[in-house]
Amino acid sequence: MKKYLEVLERCSLFYNISQNDLNSVLHCLSAKDKFYKKNDFIFSEEDTPVYAGIIISGSVCVVKEDFWGNRAILAKLGEGELFGEVFSCAEVESFPVSVVATEDTEIILIDCRKVTTTCSTACVFHTQLINNLIKILANKNIMMNQKIQHIVKRTTREKLLSYLSEQAVRFKSDVFTIPFNRQELADYLSVDRSAMSKELSKMKDEGIIEFNKNEFVLKE
Repeated sequence: MKKYLEVLERCSLFYNISQNDLNSVLHCLSAKDKFYKKNDFIFSEEDTPVYAGIIISGSVCVVKEDFWGNRAILAKLGEGELFGEVFSCAEVESFPVSVVATEDTEIILIDCRKVTTTCSTACVFHTQLINNLIKILANKNIMMNQKIQHIVKRTTREKLLSYLSEQAVRFKSDVFTIPFNRQELADYLSVDRSAMSKELSKMKDEGIIEFNKNEFVLKE
């Protein structure tokens, strides 16, 4: 449990809540521990949103597939991050997306509806939970707007430069590591992987970027 608490302390949902109170919070939110293998579905489209997940170890992708099986990645999340809370709070009948483990992953599932309802034990940290959840939802909205800014670009190169520029600003450095492998990056930017790889090579030859796997360097 100590390992869990150290990760949960870094989760935005529990900001400003002491480690001593976390056990009570988890009980209040009906938390349960789950393990998933790589490529397991944690949430599937058409599932009823009840639980949100907090990643204890591993990583997940939030994905949307069309009728023909073409996949778009909406987000990739790692240790300490929260997912599924948007749909639980919205009280939609079913998930419009799926959440898939990208490696062996351990998750704590919480009943997110209990964050927004009156706590039967009148716990002192409940107001802080609500404030934290509102900030998380606002930040998720900002992240989706940033993604839209990338994918509305007309060409693969423009999409890549938009995304890489945003990452450089985020890390405040011209050297940074992205969370995606090549297929995931193509799915995130809604481009063909082969065409994207060719464009990356062209940009490298032109001295615009350098890269090694998922580490990138932007050139002046």
